[in-house]
Amino acid sequence: MAKPEIYVSTDVEADGPIPGPHSMLSFASAAYTAEKELVGTFSANLETLPEASAHPDTQAWWEQNQVAWDACRQDLQPPQQAMQQYLQWLKQLPGKPVFVGYPASYDFMFVYWYLMKFTGESPFSHSALDIKSYAMAVLKTPFRETAKRKMPQHWFDPLPHTHVALDDAIEQGALFCNILQENLK
Repeated sequence: MAKPEIYVSTDVEADGPIPGPHSMLSFASAAYTAEKELVGTFSANLETLPEASAHPDTQAWWEQNQVAWDACRQDLQPPQQAMQQYLQWLKQLPGKPVFVGYPASYDFMFVYWYLMKFTGESPFSHSALDIKSYAMAVLKTPFRETAKRKMPQHWFDPLPHTHVALDDAIEQGALFCNILQENLK
């Protein structure tokens, strides 16, 4: 019997638009079954890459979000250590991990780059599931018209979106599971 898919809702906080020239500051994942059971979470705040620097536009955004900045700068870990721990966490999940993000293109880009650089492998393979794209298909709306403010309110659980990676990963994972359940009806 095939292992079930585990939807690994992941949020990244970074100091610029791409990995390498910029650093992933914090990331978190919330692992859900298709039935919306939260089977585990992982989060880490990372030391910046020695060769990287903050992008001025992103740094200006962080200056306007001090609470989130302070949260992602506590208990810093070297990226190699954090990614090795994350890889082990992913491998112990009770099913095949599927990366889920909002937007998946941004979050996956950082997580995949860091996994490959610091562990040499990715349990997600080369793919990620984008919540907005999935909502577009369910709602049958154009991509640019598919925004959270236009999504049905019953898709949203009363969870915070704080720009603290773990909060956002949990919130977005619940959103995905609600859309998934509606689509499967």
